[in-house]
Amino acid sequence: MLKISKMADYATLVMVYCAEHAEQSWSASEIALKTHLNMPTVSKLLKKLLHVGLLTSMRGAQGGYQLARAPDSISVALIISAIDGPIALTECNHRAKHCELERGCGSRIGWQRINQAVESALNNVYLIDMMSVPIPLAIQDARFVI
Repeated sequence: MLKISKMADYATLVMVYCAEHAEQSWSASEIALKTHLNMPTVSKLLKKLLHVGLLTSMRGAQGGYQLARAPDSISVALIISAIDGPIALTECNHRAKHCELERGCGSRIGWQRINQAVESALNNVYLIDMMSVPIPLAIQDARFVI
């Protein structure tokens, strides 16, 4: 079975929640409560998403986490890569010379093509596409500076 990691799935859930409620900042505990994820998981995800610049954070009473960019500029591939690293369906797509069969492998080129197709598909689906209620364009333009 080909599947996205549970943590990347949860990161997408957190990002969608932040996008759908972009009018304010959210604490880690509020995000955990609203997304039904446990606090240690949310904290780990927020740290990674913050590190790669998909979220911003502010300290203080009015602080919390917010999207760093507009939801139409954050691809699902960016979210997955932030959590899991590069998108690679097989070891030879992730690290060259890692597989002992690589030299004589007849399927390597095919797997590379498949990997490129999957990565391209994930690069063409944006956070806004994942939202249940997309933000009106006028609000996006006023809220985010890209």
